[in-house]
Amino acid sequence: MRLAKIKNPPEILYYHGQWEASIFQHCLAVVGTRKMTDYGEEMVERLVGPVARAGVTIISGFMYGVDAATHQAALNVGGRTIAVLGCGIDLIRPAIHRELHMKIIESNGLIVSELPGKHPPARWTFVKRNRIVAGLSQASLIIEAGEQSGALITAQLTQDQGKPVLALPGPVTSGVSYGTSRLIKNGAQLVTTAKDILAVFKLSCPPGVLPTGGSKHSGNIDLPQEEKEIYQLLQDWRLSVDQLARQFQRPAAQMGTTLSLMVLKGLIKEDKQSRYYI
Repeated sequence: MRLAKIKNPPEILYYHGQWEASIFQHCLAVVGTRKMTDYGEEMVERLVGPVARAGVTIISGFMYGVDAATHQAALNVGGRTIAVLGCGIDLIRPAIHRELHMKIIESNGLIVSELPGKHPPARWTFVKRNRIVAGLSQASLIIEAGEQSGALITAQLTQDQGKPVLALPGPVTSGVSYGTSRLIKNGAQLVTTAKDILAVFKLSCPPGVLPTGGSKHSGNIDLPQEEKEIYQLLQDWRLSVDQLARQFQRPAAQMGTTLSLMVLKGLIKEDKQSRYYI
C-alpha cells in the first residue's frame, strides 16, 4: 500500500465503509481552501466529476469548502471517494456533514482516520491528516489556496513523496489564488481540464464527457436556436436571468421560463446566487 512508503506512516487506520483493493487503484487528492469561491466551486464540478467518472477515486479531507465540494462532485457522478478525517473515526466533524458522511459510505467509499473513537480534532491532527491524504494518492490537485492554506502542506508532502502536484490557476485579484499561483511558478503542473488530470493516470475522458469537464452535452446538440445560443454563452459565463434577458433583449419572465426548461432538461444548472451555468 502507498502509505507504507511515506515518511512517518500511520501505525493503524480505522475506517467505515467497505475496504476493497480496487478503490486504491487510481487515487487523486483534491484539496483547497475552506473559503471556496464561486469560481472554485464551478471548477471542482468541471474537473472532479469527469475524473471520478473515469474511475479515479477522489480523496480529500472532509472539511468545509473545497473538501466537501470535492467529495460531493465525485458522488454526483457515481464515483468513489475517500474522506480522511482530522478527528477520531467515530466523530463527524464538521457535524453539518453528517449526510455527506452517510452518502460516502453508501456509495462504496471510505471514511478513514488514524485516530480512534471520538478523539477530538485539533490543529495538529489536521496537519498530520494531510500526509495521509497525500500518501494514499498518486497525485494531488490544489483548487484554491491562500498564502497560509493547509492545502499547501498537502502539496509539499505530495512533492516530497515524489508525486505530481497539479494546480488550478485562478484570478490574480483573488486571495485564494496566491497559493496555486506560487505552486505553478515553482513547477506544479497547471491544469484547466479534466483531460489534463486524467493524462497523469494515462486515462481518457469517459464517453459523453467534454474534455473541459463541463456538461455531458456538446455545443452541437439539437436545440431550438435560442436555447443553443444561451447554452453556448453559459459555457464561459455564469449569468442571472436579468443579465440573459438583457443580452437576448427579452422580458425577464420569458427568459426565466426558458431557463427553467433548460434546467429540467439537464442542460444547465442554477447556483446559490440564482446564476445559470453549464
